Amino acid sequence: MRLDDFDYDLPPGLIAQHPSPHRGESSLLTVPVAGPPTVGPFSGIVESFRGDEVLIVNDTRVVPARVMGQKDSGGAVELLVVEPLADGRIVAMTRGTRLRPGARIRLPGAEARLLRRRDDGMAELALTGVDDLWTWLEGVGDLPLPPYIERATEADDAERYQTIFAREPGAVAAPTAGLHFTPALLDALRARGVAVHSLTLHVGPGTFRPVRDDDPRDHRMHSERYHIPPETQAAVQSGRPVVAVGTTVVRALEAHARDPAADRTDIFIYPGFEYRVVDGLVTNFHLPRSTLLMLVAALAGRERMLDAYRHAVAAGLRFYSYGDACLFRREGGRWT
Repeated sequence: MRLDDFDYDLPPGLIAQHPSPHRGESSLLTVPVAGPPTVGPFSGIVESFRGDEVLIVNDTRVVPARVMGQKDSGGAVELLVVEPLADGRIVAMTRGTRLRPGARIRLPGAEARLLRRRDDGMAELALTGVDDLWTWLEGVGDLPLPPYIERATEADDAERYQTIFAREPGAVAAPTAGLHFTPALLDALRARGVAVHSLTLHVGPGTFRPVRDDDPRDHRMHSERYHIPPETQAAVQSGRPVVAVGTTVVRALEAHARDPAADRTDIFIYPGFEYRVVDGLVTNFHLPRSTLLMLVAALAGRERMLDAYRHAVAAGLRFYSYGDACLFRREGGRWT
């Protein structure tokens, strides 16, 4: 397996820079196990369900995690707050003036001190002057849009870069497959008999980390926090086909199947992976040579996936976070 095996040609003009005018108005590429893909409105996804499925969504909420500060010397520093630790400590990515352990950063209404650099490239800092991290970030932070959205954050992003399921704060990127769903669409799925359940996986910045190894199996994933409620676990174990909304849901479900006691995962899913839980996947289109593309290839088969992507490019579909979606069924799964 080589990194080049997961490359494809994408005209830059197909990278969505804004969401569709209204939520739920995106397109859907439906990819059967056999036969050509078809393109239609995302609302048509209801017709792909028999009514005996379990649909799992991610209820994480994106926080305005990007905060600007200054060193005592005056140098600008940008923090991307990734997660809280105990005793007022946080994990963050830093950008700007080089920081050494002990360096202090003045932030809006707060101060941070660099404690150490971790092996994964993250920084651990002590944060003072903040009673509640999420409330503070809501007041001083900016929404961290993905790097391929080449524009400043706009007012509309505060609502459109959150799914309708978003409840648990902690993500630095949206689980973007969920952006296509509307309350009316959920009602239609439930009326058809589909059981809708949620889990929480807080998406970290590692989701955008490029794979640099010629052999992707040498790549190391960042760890992410997750929680699967008992009622979701029971639904997954019911024997009904499981359809995941997004790669984050896939990672949480398949990690839990391997270690039910864990609350973090750095699972890396690529071709050859043995799926134990997920039978179908609703997902956006992913970057070439990315770990997310490899996850889809592991479920759909590399050639079927790449053929679907070529079809999407030819049809002029919109790619990445604010783009369109695709629906894959796993060959040999319970949902065929």
